[in-house]
Parts: sequence; C-alpha cells; structure tokens
Amino acid sequence: HNCSSSEVFGRVPKEFVPINEETPFHPASPYAISKVGTDLIGRFYAEAYGLKVMVTRMFTHTGPRRGDVFAESSFAKQIAMIESGQKQKIIHVGNLSSLRTFSDVRDAVRAYYMLVTTNPIPGEYYNIGGSHTCTVGEMLDKLISLSKVKDIKIEIDKERMRPIDADLQVPDIKKFQSHTGWYPQIEFETTMLDLLNYWRENIKKQRIYIDR
Repeated sequence: HNCSSSEVFGRVPKEFVPINEETPFHPASPYAISKVGTDLIGRFYAEAYGLKVMVTRMFTHTGPRRGDVFAESSFAKQIAMIESGQKQKIIHVGNLSSLRTFSDVRDAVRAYYMLVTTNPIPGEYYNIGGSHTCTVGEMLDKLISLSKVKDIKIEIDKERMRPIDADLQVPDIKKFQSHTGWYPQIEFETTMLDLLNYWRENIKKQRIYIDR
C-alpha cells in the first residue's frame, strides 16, 4: 500500500469537482509535491517490475489522536483548553472558506484494510474520502456547537494562512467503492465529538499544551 494524498491534486478548477483519479496533479505545497513523487514511483514499480503496489489518495480524515497541526484538531484542542480555563475564549484560525470532505480515521483505516485484502490489483490507484462536505468554517461551527462554552470568539491568524490553498477537496470515490464495497460508516458529528472528547481527556490529565 503506497499512501499518497489528495494533496497531489492541489488547486483544482471547479469544473473538475468532484475530483476523480484522472484529475491532473497541481500540488500546492512542498508536502504535496513530495506526495506526487510517492504516487508516481509506486505506480512505476508496479508497471515496471510487477510489484503488487496500490496507491491511495485519501482525502481529509480525522478523529481521536489527530495531530494539532491540522485545522480540526487544532480547533478541538483550543476549545478544550478554553473549557478548562487554560486559554481565553478565542479560537485562532486560518482560511475558513476552504471546502473539505471529511471522513473518520477509523473508516479510513478500514478502507486501507479492504484495499489490501479485496482482490488487490497491482498498479491501481484510488481516491478515498468521506461523504460529508462543508467549509472549514462550518466544521468549526460544529465543534463550537458541541462545546460547553457558548461565547467563543474567532480570530484570523495570518500565520495560519497558506500562501496557496487546496480549497476544493471533494472526492469522487466511485472507483474504490465499486472495487471493494467500502463506504463511510461513522457520522461527521460523531467524529467531531470524539475528537473534542479526546482533547478534553488529555487536558483533564493535567497535560500542558502549546496554544496553537
């Protein structure tokens, strides 16, 4: 299993949404550029040497244990810190208008298992993602609605803004579903609540975190 990323598609014109496997690559960060190489070299070894390599481009997936460098986990951690009194009632954010399709990390892992156990085909490549599409701002609104604190303010932090943003991350996953029968099972609200509770539990253990 060669784990590429939806980031390889980068900035996608609206007419190419939802993004299928043949959408041209237009990476929008050094990380995404590195993933383009990972994606292509995996497919090369399958074609050139017959290795049973399969490539996935997983779209936004999250849940408990998600690192706080990712928007939804940073928001959840900030809310948990506010609830515990470790932080003022302000959430610092980047671009809230970017569109994302969310899946739960537990659904993502199940997809990976099915990839390698359901008639694996060398050289194949699949887009995988959830079924809940919303802006980053709408995702933040959901997290705030789950909070015990209701007068939380939102402030834009210029340091959190990307110079180029992959802002239309909406996948077409019919190819993978047709091959494996996989579909997302965990509801978006469950994912957000579990992520928020993960941070609540960690902060309850008196762990001190950087405010980011």
